Amino acid sequence: MSSIELTPSQKKILRALTNLHKETEDAIKGEDIAEQVDRNPGTIRNQMQSLKALQLVEGVPGPKGGYKPTASAYEALEIQQMDEPAAVPIQHEGEPVDDTIIEEIDLSSVHHPELCRAEVHIQGTLSDIHEDDSVTVGPTPLSKLLIEGTVDGKDDTNNILILRIDDMVAPAEEPAH
Repeated sequence: MSSIELTPSQKKILRALTNLHKETEDAIKGEDIAEQVDRNPGTIRNQMQSLKALQLVEGVPGPKGGYKPTASAYEALEIQQMDEPAAVPIQHEGEPVDDTIIEEIDLSSVHHPELCRAEVHIQGTLSDIHEDDSVTVGPTPLSKLLIEGTVDGKDDTNNILILRIDDMVAPAEEPAH
């Protein structure tokens, strides 16, 4: 558990940086982060100074420069970095979503079917997914859990999709592993 307390704005900016960095592995320009979080590039530069002071971000000078997250950034956001994460597919409106990793699926109110929700924690960008969109998550590697749902809400700061579960299937037979 990280001992660094970040503001929601810092979290959102740091999350955008880690998502963009995962896609390219290069230094990320402040303008690209600003576009991702819908903020002014000047605001991003100011926030980056405080994130650098917290040793969560390092600046890369030069024309190909920008910002890179440090290992501490991933800890502060409680993102698990894995060399070979197990692939859990996600589809948005029937189309596969690439460059995302499903970190965790939390089920709430399972005992109350009308209120059953799934919180899907994702590494990657959620900017194209909106409320009332159709999303399918799974099957998961071991239990083969497959969740079909409608987006009920989104937590951009923590990269969480909240799904109203329309259908959930987990085969009862022994998984093949």
